Formats: sequence, C-alpha cells, structure tokens
Amino acid sequence: MTESKLGWAVPLMRAGYIGKGLVYLAVAGISLYSIWRGGSAQDTSSALGWLDTTWGGGVLLFVIFIGMLAYALWRVLDAAFDLEDYGSDAKGIVARIGMLVTGAIHLGIGATVFPLLFGGGSGGGSGEGSSIPGHVRTVMEWPGGRWLIGGAAVLIIGAGVHYMRQGWTNEYRQHLRANPVTTRWNPVLKAGLIAHGVVVGVVGLLFGFAAWQANPQQAGGTGEAFSWLSGQVYGQILVTGVCLGLLGFALFCFVNAAYRIVPKVSGPDVQTLAAKLMPR
Repeated sequence: MTESKLGWAVPLMRAGYIGKGLVYLAVAGISLYSIWRGGSAQDTSSALGWLDTTWGGGVLLFVIFIGMLAYALWRVLDAAFDLEDYGSDAKGIVARIGMLVTGAIHLGIGATVFPLLFGGGSGGGSGEGSSIPGHVRTVMEWPGGRWLIGGAAVLIIGAGVHYMRQGWTNEYRQHLRANPVTTRWNPVLKAGLIAHGVVVGVVGLLFGFAAWQANPQQAGGTGEAFSWLSGQVYGQILVTGVCLGLLGFALFCFVNAAYRIVPKVSGPDVQTLAAKLMPR
C-alpha cells in the first residue's frame, strides 16, 4: 500500500483522538465531581457507567465506542506502515510496538462500552477494580505467568515514563501544527501529557507489585492508581491535581484530533509547534 493511498487513515486518527478525549474528560470530570462531594476518584468503567445513566450519555458512549475502534485501527495502521515516521531502528520498533499495545488497551475500553450500549448493562458494578485482577490471576496460572505480568509491568511503566518525558522535553510539539490554538494552550497540553504519564506509570507499578508478590489483587487500572496515589502523603491533593491534569490531557487529545501531523500523509510545508516555539 503506497503512502498516497493511506490518507484515509487520518480521519480514523481524528475520530480516535476524539473518543479518547471524551474518555479522559469523563474520568477526570466525574472524579473531580466525586471528590468535591466527599467521595473518591473514579475508574474508567465507573465513569462510563455513570454516563450510561445520564441524559444524552448514550450518544456520548456511542461516539466513544466508535472512537475506540477507530483509535485501535489507527494504531495498527500507524505501526504497520510507520505513518508517523518513527523508523525501523530499535527505538522506532519499540515505539511501534507501543502503538499496538495502546491500540489493544483502547480496544478494551471499547469492549467495556459495548454492553452499556447494546446489552442493557450498567458499568457501575464492573469497574476496573474487579476485572483486571481476574485477568491477571488467569495469566499468573499459566507457566511463567508471573514473568509475563512482570514484563507487562515494565512495558506499562516504560509507557508512563515515555509520556512524562514527551511532556517534560516538549517532544510532543513535533507532532502538532503551529497555530493560535496549539500555541496558546501549550502549557495545558504539557501538564496534561505529564499527568497522563503519572497515571500510566502508577498502573505499571501496581502490575509490578502483583508480579513480585504473586498477588493478582495488587494489580489494577485507573481507579486503583487513584487509590494508590490517595494513600501517599497529601494524597487527596495529589489525586485532585492529577485529575485536573487529566482534564488537560483530554484537551491534548482533542487538539491532536484537530491538529496532529502525520508526516507520511501530510504536506511537506507544515510548520510544527516545536519550530514555532523554538528559541530564536
């Protein structure tokens, strides 16, 4: 397949980032509302289940479902045809494998939305806290299962570090068009990407604890990451700050939907945000 015939992948990318942005907007927004009401931050499944009970929530869930499918397919195409030009060296291969992993994760979110849309179910009773340890327990029963979970922990922690590094070093600017929107909101985009990296990194740590202690209950997703953070010094302040950061990450996703550069299918004269903000 030639690069000129892959332009149709860009609308997939845009739909995927819109769906991803809605997921994080729901998680962060509902978590902040819950904290304000004296509760705790919510996991992805609980946030999606809450949407299912609200007026118009079904429409949002349908958009999220389509977005998750689009994002997963986009990541497969991106990895297979190297649309973002990461290359075929060791670093590029790792990046492209990471794309497949993130595609699979978001396909899993789509699987969580499916019964809410078409099965008449409610997400309130099937949060990440009950499903992930079960999956981890199944894997641990395989030969070498603890090593597989440990390897997954390393990959997830690596992804979290990657996101934090992209935010800290401003590497993400290379993938965004320079315009008044991306320039004005750049500090929020930076904070949002770092906050996302923190949550992903904590999820990886939980998987590492599960593998080290041979205890599947140690593993978890977003909700368990919030719980772990809340148990640290100034935990509630820390969780609130991370949730505010995830609102920024939702904006980051929406901005990527509109202005992300796909090198192999974009024009050659596109100015990046990195070039725009480069010190003179």
